[in-house]
Amino acid sequence: MTKTNKMEGIDEQSPWRDLTQGGFVYGEGNSAFFNTGDWRTKAPVWKQENCKQCLLCFPVCPDSSIPVEGGKRRDFDMFHCKGCGICAQVCPFGAIGMEVL
Repeated sequence: MTKTNKMEGIDEQSPWRDLTQGGFVYGEGNSAFFNTGDWRTKAPVWKQENCKQCLLCFPVCPDSSIPVEGGKRRDFDMFHCKGCGICAQVCPFGAIGMEVL
């Protein structure tokens, strides 16, 4: 087997020495560079007329998908929201609903 690309031709019969090393970060990066929102099966819907700007949803979002500018929340960052629904569960005013995609 000739090696031109480290992963080219790798299969379950390949010797372990030909495999790339796992568990290492080879470059910088974070989720800001990746559109992870397309993983979701449900999407949050912000009902702005019901929102009292209490900001209870903002700190519980595990994806930081609820932007706050000038002390007021804005619509969801759908590029990163994974649709977990935690924000809808903590909203006391029914300003966030979940929609099945």
